[in-house]
Amino acid sequence: MGAVPFIGRRRELAALAKRLDRIRRTGAGAAMAIRGRRQVGKSRLVQEFCDKAGVPYLFFTATKGMSPVEAVEEFCADLKESCLPADPEQVVRVTSGSWPEAFRVLHSTIPPTPSIVVIDEMPWLAEQDDLFDGALQTAWDRLLSAKPVLLLLLGSDLHMMERLTAYDRPFYGRADTMALDPLDPAETAGALGLTGGDAIDAYLASGGLPGILRAWPHGTPPLEFIRQECEDPASALFGVPESVLLAEFPSPDQARRVLEAVGRGDRTHAAVAATAGGREGPLQSGSLSPLLRRLTGEKRVLAMDEPLSVQPGKPALYRIRDHNLRMYLGVLRAAAQHSNRGRPDLAFGLVRRRWASLRGRAVEPIVRQALGMAAASGELPWPDAEAVGGWWNRRFSPEVDLVGADRAPVARRVLFAGSIKWLGTPFDGHDLAALRRDAVQVPGFDAEAGGLAVVSLSGVHPSVEGIGLTWGAGDVVAAWG
Repeated sequence: MGAVPFIGRRRELAALAKRLDRIRRTGAGAAMAIRGRRQVGKSRLVQEFCDKAGVPYLFFTATKGMSPVEAVEEFCADLKESCLPADPEQVVRVTSGSWPEAFRVLHSTIPPTPSIVVIDEMPWLAEQDDLFDGALQTAWDRLLSAKPVLLLLLGSDLHMMERLTAYDRPFYGRADTMALDPLDPAETAGALGLTGGDAIDAYLASGGLPGILRAWPHGTPPLEFIRQECEDPASALFGVPESVLLAEFPSPDQARRVLEAVGRGDRTHAAVAATAGGREGPLQSGSLSPLLRRLTGEKRVLAMDEPLSVQPGKPALYRIRDHNLRMYLGVLRAAAQHSNRGRPDLAFGLVRRRWASLRGRAVEPIVRQALGMAAASGELPWPDAEAVGGWWNRRFSPEVDLVGADRAPVARRVLFAGSIKWLGTPFDGHDLAALRRDAVQVPGFDAEAGGLAVVSLSGVHPSVEGIGLTWGAGDVVAAWG
């Protein structure tokens, strides 16, 4: 079978269609800012919407580093070549680099019937011209909003896109916002025709990124797909995460070293400091702490997990937020190097050796998120559960995979504790004994009143009793259904 077509995004397409329908009814314009990490499919989503909408549109994509003069000229050229103006020859070429003048030209071409204007990679325009945000706000207030136009502003710089509509910025209150995430496990499973553990593995390998899923033959098991891609050095499986790295971290600076330390498996502040440091020793806290805050808060390439119980806990643990990038830094980049040297056998052998251990850790946040959604829907045996996390102490002895509580990060009540077993053998009596032994160390867990939960790739042995909730891989995927 061929590559998968456009997949998923029903909610996002419906949200865009809703705004275009409102424009049809009222005749007034509407704006939406769409943010999402690189390769998540923002441009593809909006192009699909434009193709289906059946109205004239302009799709302009900014170029990083282009001067305001070049950007404005390119904008006018794209406008002239688009289906928006009734008479393309009437589109004036603006050579002054003035965005107010360019927006006046745009206004003159917008028809009296509904249309769409897309500005992709908008943060690059604001980066090149400090006056761009103000010019956009003025043009929207005085000209464009009175027209029946849907203005879509796209950007991969999450921090700058959030700032666009912040209360102290010119465009505040003028645009709805949409945060576009990768496809979820259920969408990934449906797109590829996979179920259960294969669906989860495919999600871990692809990160739900459309650029990888389009290259994935329907029904192909994850390890077989990876084996095939190891024969292609230019595979999207390798190229997509590398392009994200180069775009976000073009130079090998401290931020890049911190990211790669986490990608190699360092989870604590101290471990990251040691790996990301140099000959003079570990990276100093005064340098590392701001970097970690930037990578988790502004860049959102890292996630930080805190132990969940009735007491504040330490240490916080860091992980790569994007699953494909996590697998890339963990093993796929090393495999790509073998592939580039013409040794796909070594590439796939490396992946096969590391896969089970990597996915065992990588699946934990997916399972916690799935249980968290089930808790929010009231589908767990513990009605008061609203937060799902894990627990560990400073010695990481023990680590409890699952903790369900009434709130986070510091709970009033711990309602259940649980284990994730993502191996080829079922959860058995030895695993149950270990879970019971470890669970009582979670502050707030009551062995008499608290429940136990097990999420196991290979099921639960028939001899195991006393489990309040048992999930398999299919249940994890179904949480997004």
